[in-house]
Amino acid sequence: MPSRSTTRTHDTVPPGGPWDSSPRWRGIRRDYRPEDVLRLRSSLPVEHTLARHGAERLWALLSEEDYVACLGALTGGQAVQMVKAGLQAIYLSGWQVAADANLGEQVYPDQSLYPANSVPAVVRRINNALHRADLVERLDGGGSGGLKSEAATQAAGGHAKPSGSPPVHQGSGGLKSEAGTQVPGGHAEPSGSPPANRAERDWFVPIVADAEAGFGGALNAYELTRAMIEAGAAGVHFEDQLASEKKCGHLGGKVLVPTSQFIRTLTAARLAADVAGVPTVLIARTDALAATLLTSDVDERDRRFCSGERSVEGYHLVRGGFDAAIARALAYAPYADLLWCETSTPDLDQARRFAEAVGAEHPGKPLAYNCSPSFNWRRHLDDATIAKFQKELGAMGYRFQFITLAGFHALNAAMFELARGYADEGMPAYVRLQQREFDLEADGYTATRHQREVGTGYFDAVAEVISAGTASTLALAGSTEHEQFQG
Repeated sequence: MPSRSTTRTHDTVPPGGPWDSSPRWRGIRRDYRPEDVLRLRSSLPVEHTLARHGAERLWALLSEEDYVACLGALTGGQAVQMVKAGLQAIYLSGWQVAADANLGEQVYPDQSLYPANSVPAVVRRINNALHRADLVERLDGGGSGGLKSEAATQAAGGHAKPSGSPPVHQGSGGLKSEAGTQVPGGHAEPSGSPPANRAERDWFVPIVADAEAGFGGALNAYELTRAMIEAGAAGVHFEDQLASEKKCGHLGGKVLVPTSQFIRTLTAARLAADVAGVPTVLIARTDALAATLLTSDVDERDRRFCSGERSVEGYHLVRGGFDAAIARALAYAPYADLLWCETSTPDLDQARRFAEAVGAEHPGKPLAYNCSPSFNWRRHLDDATIAKFQKELGAMGYRFQFITLAGFHALNAAMFELARGYADEGMPAYVRLQQREFDLEADGYTATRHQREVGTGYFDAVAEVISAGTASTLALAGSTEHEQFQG
C-alpha cells in the first residue's frame, strides 16, 4: 500500500499541544486535548489558504496596529472598493445578509430568518471579487489600471504578451521558459523580467464574518464555523442570544442563553478551527447590557441577575446592565480572542469602564467595538468627539472597530441621490456621477472603466495564450472603453 505524505507538521504535536507554547494562544483555554483534534481530522488534509492567510494577517494587524478599522460590505464590489481605498479588513454583517444578500432571496430583519449558509456564501463571493481584483491589477503590472505602451500591450488590461518574451515549454519538472527559468509551482517568468507582475496591494484582506447566535446548538456552531473557514473567513463572531429568538443587538426582545451554554458555542467554534488547522480569530459578543430575558437559570453565574419572575413564554426575567455584561465577558475571555459588548449609544465612558473591568482580570485582552449606524451619532456627540472617538477607543484596547451596516447605507443613499436627480433632470444627474468617478481616479479609483474592472482584459489575456497570440476576437481592443476612457 502506498505510504501517505499528507501529514502536516502540526499534526504530530506532543500531547501537551502547541497551544501552551505559542504566543498566539496566550490566555486561551481549550477544554479538549490535541489528540481529540487529530482524531477528528480527515486522513487527507485540506489546506484552507484564504482563511489561514486572513487569520494570520488579522492577528498581526490586531497586535501591531493601534486599531483596525473596517466597514461592513454588502457586495463583492463594495469590498473591492474598500481595499482599493486603503482599508485593511472587511466586516460582513448578518444584518446586511438578512436584508439584501441571503440565499433565501428575501428581505429579512436581523432575526436569523435566512438560510444558515448565507453568510459563508457571501464570504466566498467577496473573496472571489478580491481574487478577480488581484488578477486584474497583477496583470496590469501593479498599475492603477492605465494602458501600457502599444509595444507591450494591444489593449487595456495589459493582456498582450510582453515583447521579447521567450516561449514556455512543459518539462518533467514543471514549466520552463526557453531561457531555462523555472519557478516553484510550475510558473515560468520571462527572461530578464521581475519574478512576476505584482499587484499594488495584498487584496486578500481578512474578512470577519457574523455567525449570529449560531443558528442552533453547539453542533450548529461547529458546522457554521467550518463553513466560514471553507469560504475563506479570517474571523467569526458569535453572540450569547438564543438562536431561535435572535434579534439585532439594537432591537428589543433579546433572550440570553446561560453563560455555560455560550461557552460551549465558543468551544465548538474553536474546535472547528483547530480541526481545520486554521488560527481563526474568534470574537465573543455579549448582549447582556440590554437583554431582559434568559432561557434558564441553570448556571449559578447568571442567577444573581434573575428577578425571580417569568415571561409569558417561560423565560426568566433578568436585570440587564453593565454588571451583567462584565460578568459574561469575564467568563468568555478564556475562550475567545476578542470580546465585544453590544451597546446602545456611542459612550466613551462606558467603553472605558468595560475595558478597565476586562483588563483588570485579563490584561491585554483585545476588544471589539461596533461603531453602529443604529446610533444617532450627532445626537450624542459633538464633531470634535466624533473625530477622536476611534483613536480613544484604540487607546483603551478596542483593537477591532467596525461600522456594521456601512454597505447598506452607502448603497441606498447613493442610489437614492442618483435616482432623485435622474427623475428631476435626466442625464445631467448621471453625468455628475461619471465626472465624480473621473475626479476620484486621482485617488486610485478605477471602476470608471467598468469593463477592465470586472476582468475583461484578463480574459483577453487567457484567449491570447490559448490562441498563441492570433486571436481576432479580443474584447477590449476596439471597445468604447478603450477609445473613450484613456488619458
